[in-house]
Amino acid sequence: MGIAIKVENISKKYIIQHEKKSAHYETLSDSLIQGSKNIITRISHPFSHSKIEQQTQEEFWALKDINFEIEQGDRLGIIGRNGAGKSTLLKILSRITEPTSGKVHINGRIASLLEVGTGFHPELTGRENIFLNGAILGMSRAEVKTKFDEIVAFAEIEKFLDTPVKRYSSGMYVRLAFAVAAHLEPDILIVDEVLAVGDAQFQKKCLGKMEEVSKSRGRTVLFVSHQMGAIAQFCNKALLLDKGMIAQSGTVSHIINYYMNMSANNMSGFQAETTSRYKDIAIMKACSYDAEGCPAVNFVHNQEIVIEIICKINKWISGTEVRVAVRDSKRNVFTTDTELIMQNEAVSNELCAKVVIPAGVLRPEQYFFKLAIYLPNQLIFDLVDDALSITVVDGGSKYAASEGLDYGCVFVDCKWAINPSSNLIF
Repeated sequence: MGIAIKVENISKKYIIQHEKKSAHYETLSDSLIQGSKNIITRISHPFSHSKIEQQTQEEFWALKDINFEIEQGDRLGIIGRNGAGKSTLLKILSRITEPTSGKVHINGRIASLLEVGTGFHPELTGRENIFLNGAILGMSRAEVKTKFDEIVAFAEIEKFLDTPVKRYSSGMYVRLAFAVAAHLEPDILIVDEVLAVGDAQFQKKCLGKMEEVSKSRGRTVLFVSHQMGAIAQFCNKALLLDKGMIAQSGTVSHIINYYMNMSANNMSGFQAETTSRYKDIAIMKACSYDAEGCPAVNFVHNQEIVIEIICKINKWISGTEVRVAVRDSKRNVFTTDTELIMQNEAVSNELCAKVVIPAGVLRPEQYFFKLAIYLPNQLIFDLVDDALSITVVDGGSKYAASEGLDYGCVFVDCKWAINPSSNLIF
């Protein structure tokens, strides 16, 4: 496979204008005096305009020294927080805007879906815009006609085909725009967060179409989304932008995990107060980790979650158990516990209890962990409510298109049986 897109040292600078604001109420006389001062300054220093302008302008680098290559057939997910530079990068790749410096080499025809309304003429009908977009992509009218029925069926806008698109709802707009972009056989398809406008069923339909375009026809797809489930489900590579620069690139799972945990403020976990040290058995520390042993508070649903609890033993009592109770924002989810075993009392007065929550159990939600050390049916030595909190997101499950809805309490693979029924009533 050859290179579809090669980006070399791309940077993009914008000039932001700042309006000077007075810190106090300005009277008419104040304005006149300030205006007179400005006139005198310009007469006395005729070349000082640039200095005055610099005080009211700011350079903003939306992108800075971006370098990467995309092979033909790749499905690249581009992620990052708002303002990271994702949309600017896509506009440069789509040739909507020029970079301030650097070069972009593109092999093939590009179709872009960046925001509602891009590429459509509002006064033209849906039918006319389909042919207009085909012409923009360099296709003949005959070529567009061969795809026309598929586009209309996919977009589900038959009744409104001869209505000017300015009367379309945002959902209708996106359905038609995506259908046109995906069906007119571009070599490279660029899709921004705009799919979030559609309903869950349509998003699922779009992901399926993008997968078909990429896998069966060898097209290249660049996909920007804040839904990690959709990125994980569809993409085979990922790129993380942060403050206009590439922070990481590589496998999808690695990039998503890095992105979710790069600025978490509760990575240190639970730390007990000094008074806890005087209990017979106390919970001193607790932290959550990923399967590689790295501290983490954000997980995809198909990752193992490791909870580590450090217990201080001042007075050993046989039969003591440590418990972890997990709840989400609505209800308790599950509880698990185990007996603490003191293997050698003389060696250490601390024990480390570790529990592994299997991958694929917790569905996307925020979870809170209650920790307890107790003697069953007799005594609670220590109890910490909401000692830890983690967030689980969809890592590409078959329910990814419904991300944000209530999945239920846990993911469970139940045993199913499908058999012909002899009791059907017609």
